[in-house]
Amino acid sequence: MLYYEIAGPAEAQPIMLSGSLGTTLEMWDPQMTALTEHFRVIRFDHRGHGRSPVTGECSIADLGGDVLELLDRLKLPVVSFAGLSLGGMVGMWLAAHASERIDRLALLCTSAKLGTPDSWSERASAVRAGGTASITEAATGRWFTPGFGGREPYVAMLAGISDEGYAACCGAIGAMDLRPDLPRIKTPTLVLAGADDPATPPEHAERIVSGIPGSRLVVLSGAAHLANVERPDAVSQHLIRHFMEE
Repeated sequence: MLYYEIAGPAEAQPIMLSGSLGTTLEMWDPQMTALTEHFRVIRFDHRGHGRSPVTGECSIADLGGDVLELLDRLKLPVVSFAGLSLGGMVGMWLAAHASERIDRLALLCTSAKLGTPDSWSERASAVRAGGTASITEAATGRWFTPGFGGREPYVAMLAGISDEGYAACCGAIGAMDLRPDLPRIKTPTLVLAGADDPATPPEHAERIVSGIPGSRLVVLSGAAHLANVERPDAVSQHLIRHFMEE
């Protein structure tokens, strides 16, 4: 069962925040003050991350199933959903395969197909051999632009992730190809990209927008992969506007 936290008014519109590979729900701390003024915010740790249990090999469908189980536990028939990177991949799967549970979708710094199975297998092997601490420099180099000075908490966050939990999610990403699912997504969708994101460059966002009917793209300057951390106010305001639209 996934670890989760809820904040914001109990009667407010529920939204769910889903984070990146190698992070915990605290990744969304920069958005919480703004979002909880308007919404009931549910954050969770992916399996094998933070305080959620490690369960071995998994797929994007398994991670999406975890979210559906959590929604059932919380007795929430439908939510708005924002996911960054791995969280966005889960969001696309949910909107394509459980559309009745997602009324609005925001996809941040993500991709419908990322890398090759071999590249993700190599990363998983490196983490199993050397631990997540061994990849912090490379990963945070993708997460943030060179001049960003607030990366230390995220270095510690990544180093604290279970090696096996991280490696298992690498396998899920490596096996993933959501491109055929994109035309099935009818949920109103906002796609946000970091202009300086080397992990999922804006071209990946453009491909998502070209596949999801009626979706729209916003590219944020001065942001790499964790755009919500580098551009917290801009991301918060885009999410608020998108989730409050009629």
